[in-house]
Amino acid sequence: MTTVKSEYHVRSNGADIFVTDTGGDGPPVVLLHGGGPGASGLSNFSRNIDALARGHRVVVPDMPGYGRSSKYVDHRDPFGYLADTMRGLLDELGLATAHLVGNSYGGAAALRLALDTPHRVGKLVLMGPGGIGTTRGLPTEGLKCLLSYYTGDGPSRDKLATFIREYLVFDGAAVPDDLIDLRYQASIDPEVVANPPLRRPSGIRTLWRMDLTRDKRLRRLGNPTLVLWGRDDKVNRPAGAPMLLNLMPNAELVMTSHTGHWMQWERADLFNDLVAEFLSPASKLALA
Repeated sequence: MTTVKSEYHVRSNGADIFVTDTGGDGPPVVLLHGGGPGASGLSNFSRNIDALARGHRVVVPDMPGYGRSSKYVDHRDPFGYLADTMRGLLDELGLATAHLVGNSYGGAAALRLALDTPHRVGKLVLMGPGGIGTTRGLPTEGLKCLLSYYTGDGPSRDKLATFIREYLVFDGAAVPDDLIDLRYQASIDPEVVANPPLRRPSGIRTLWRMDLTRDKRLRRLGNPTLVLWGRDDKVNRPAGAPMLLNLMPNAELVMTSHTGHWMQWERADLFNDLVAEFLSPASKLALA
């Protein structure tokens, strides 16, 4: 069970952001969740918060468009909007810097925040992040399934179960029904159905903004970075992992077999050990 220290809302960038805040007086680490239907901070990181809170203050927001946060997202530059909102969250919490752990959609937000204001970020953990080589080739089957959730006949539990069990994880049988039920109920919030937070990019300008590997600042981003990627990821291509390793000057890479897009859930013990070691001041990984 996750031990919750406090829950509250913070006003940032015009949005009300719901936050779960746990842990002690250790260095702050912010966990940014993925963008699948019904996602939230607590549901995405349920197997990680307690482990990381042993040595850190762990701040887990619901990203704009998800959970108990405001449902608006600026789709002209979504990663920029998310980065601005999360930076505003740091401001409101009085955090000059924080380590960022981002999964998928949250990984893209974390990377964009670091690109825009590297001095606000300590270390980065990017787990199957979005925005990596997205203009190079057609979308994956997993991404197409995700982006079609609110189109056609609209959301359904069967569509969500298919996405989670066939595309999000390596072993779909390991996902319990109650997790899918929880995500489905969150995904059919009327505000979300009317304005889905994750959608196909409209226009070349937005598409190019969302491909962070085309950002020239990436090669100069010196923040120590741990890239984690499941070798069997069907949502964001595993080829993005060596791409980031080669582009970023201070990155380390760990790839795992029999792991899909949700490493923090599927391989929780390994994920927790890797992240805790990396965030440790004594870590030998990605020393600046």
